[in-house]
Amino acid sequence: MLTTLRNSGLCSLLLLVLSCSAGARDLDQDEALRLRQAGHILPLEQLLGIALQRYPGAILLEAELEEEDDILIYEVELLTRQGVVRELELDARDGRILKDEVDD
Repeated sequence: MLTTLRNSGLCSLLLLVLSCSAGARDLDQDEALRLRQAGHILPLEQLLGIALQRYPGAILLEAELEEEDDILIYEVELLTRQGVVRELELDARDGRILKDEVDD
């Protein structure tokens, strides 16, 4: 019985990990263009402006559009003037900064 409970617990943990990692979906450039043209998301240039207001003089390293829990998010990586890589998540619909942290 202990083995059955242990196996059941491991299966539950594995399902939880898999469901958490499956929450985000990367969108390609065609999907991003379609969403922008339909007015569902802001232009990337506008969102980058918001990020660069927070970190003037930073350099864009990477930007990608993701759908996470039915929310469209731009994940942006910036290299600040101080040489620190920051990862920001911005709501693609309105530009709100949802996350801002040092990227490891």
